Amino acid sequence: MRQQGRLSEWNDARGFGFVRPNGGGDRCFVHIRAFPARDRRPVLGDVITYDVQRDAQGRLNAANVRFALQRNGFRAGTPSKANGGRDRLPRRAIALLFLGCVTAATVFGRGPVWIAAMYLGLSALTFLVYWHDKSAAQRDRQRTPEKVLQLLALSGGWPGALLAQATLRHKNRKGSFQITFWTAVVINLAVLAWIAR
Repeated sequence: MRQQGRLSEWNDARGFGFVRPNGGGDRCFVHIRAFPARDRRPVLGDVITYDVQRDAQGRLNAANVRFALQRNGFRAGTPSKANGGRDRLPRRAIALLFLGCVTAATVFGRGPVWIAAMYLGLSALTFLVYWHDKSAAQRDRQRTPEKVLQLLALSGGWPGALLAQATLRHKNRKGSFQITFWTAVVINLAVLAWIAR
């Protein structure tokens, strides 16, 4: 019998958690592999529908899991009127404009070569780390810790992170991640301004 419930526990790094059925009842173990459609990662509080199965030890497991609601509260499959399902922040334009300005400043003798080289190199590295993490998430492999992604942004790889968020659609919707990310961007730019003086 198909049930609906809410993720009451979720460990994203390990890819499993527990779901409590609506209306009460025993909780079920749920693994990331039980989500046939990997359009996004589950988060704590997600409303899902699932089939209940028992494993060899008789424990309850959720199988054939589907998201019942999107994170914005709309039913899954229904586009949000607020954003049309798109990320409206011009991440790619911000990243390319910044990298273009840093490169131009170097070419016209307004900035040291090492700053442009640092931003370009760290951006390329950060993009590759995002790509690896996205691939690991889709294949249920070892993920890159979020603090590594944030440290790369803080140290100057944030333009590459913005390009990855826009191109790969990875880490661009998670609110807590984005708050820390933009804080790292502001700190990095403040340090750059101080160096420029």
